[in-house]
Amino acid sequence: MDVGAGAGDVSVGIAELVGVSGRVYAVDSDPRARDAVAAAAAAAGEAQVLAITQAGEDLRLPETVDLAFCRFLLMHVGDPATVLGRMASVLRPGGYLVAQEPITTAGRVGGLAMSMPDAKHPDIGALLPGLVRAAGLELVDAWAEAPAGAGPGPVATYLEELTEVDPGDDAVVLPPLVTVIGRRPA
Repeated sequence: MDVGAGAGDVSVGIAELVGVSGRVYAVDSDPRARDAVAAAAAAAGEAQVLAITQAGEDLRLPETVDLAFCRFLLMHVGDPATVLGRMASVLRPGGYLVAQEPITTAGRVGGLAMSMPDAKHPDIGALLPGLVRAAGLELVDAWAEAPAGAGPGPVATYLEELTEVDPGDDAVVLPPLVTVIGRRPA
């Protein structure tokens, strides 16, 4: 399951891993995402990808899953703990939850702190390991990564794609992206 599936890039990637006999739920609160995921899945021709329009706080599936994934989702929802709890509730015993969220204010452009005024929880990545444990999951692993660069290059290009702001020749340190892996007890 890919929660906050958007255009379906991750959903299709997971579908490639599970193969034609697998099933992937692509969940997003935006009904337009359902059509984008369906088109991406049809083009890839991999596993059965079922696109569902549903808010993370209301997450319900007709079956349990082996993997629940989200990235850049919890920073935008009203109650991240509720969303993680819902994701944990649809895992099979022994199933895994993988969440990736930033610590936005730790990012820097030209030495100045980054800001995401539209994000409800811009630094949720700092809380992610504790939230996964609070959802009743065993914490398997957690780490943070923060690419850096100066001037034109992949870091500046990624930042521009993400924010629609060209950092020019300024030094860039992207916000740390915290990845947490939790496991539902068997």
